[in-house]
Amino acid sequence: MRATDLNLQTSNAKPTAGIKRRSSNRRDALIKAAATIFLSEGFASASMRDIAAAAGMKAGSIYYHFPSKTDLFIAVHEEGLRLITQSVEDALVGVEEPWTRLETACVAHLEALLTGSVILQAVMRDLPQNFDAQAWRQITGFRDAYEAIFAGLLDDLRLPQGTNRHDLRLMLLGAMNWSFNWYRPGRQTPEALARRYVGFIKSQLYVDE
Repeated sequence: MRATDLNLQTSNAKPTAGIKRRSSNRRDALIKAAATIFLSEGFASASMRDIAAAAGMKAGSIYYHFPSKTDLFIAVHEEGLRLITQSVEDALVGVEEPWTRLETACVAHLEALLTGSVILQAVMRDLPQNFDAQAWRQITGFRDAYEAIFAGLLDDLRLPQGTNRHDLRLMLLGAMNWSFNWYRPGRQTPEALARRYVGFIKSQLYVDE
């Protein structure tokens, strides 16, 4: 998945719709192992046998949890979007001022994206060629639910009349997600980068009360 592939048109889904937690130790181990293999090998080259081995399980046992590699791929994306959704929602608790809320969400987004688990890294890979259409719709639903958070944050801002908030959301998320491709720790922190992005927007669009 390209970094900008998270920038899909937001549906009417609520922020956490479709991103539910279904946890077990073995299932979690398989998801993490699959993310590692998908990230290093790509979806097409990854085998269920290799994923099971990475999770410390017998090859046949994986099918008790996931009927197919596509189902496991969907689960990796579901878990990745759940993790980043939780990070952003937790960070927003108790934050009231609209611009501060947007900045807080962007900081949480970039910190999760750039320093988070291998599951989120796997989610950022390109989707497979000719990927199953039904699976793609499921993954799109997870992303739409997450993007609804940012749609709501931008809706709460006082912006100049005529501002296209949809395009603004795509631009902001696109810039943040693209940083996954070039960011290297040391020169600047994810927090500083997020504050810069929001600062650029605010310098151009801020409307004084």
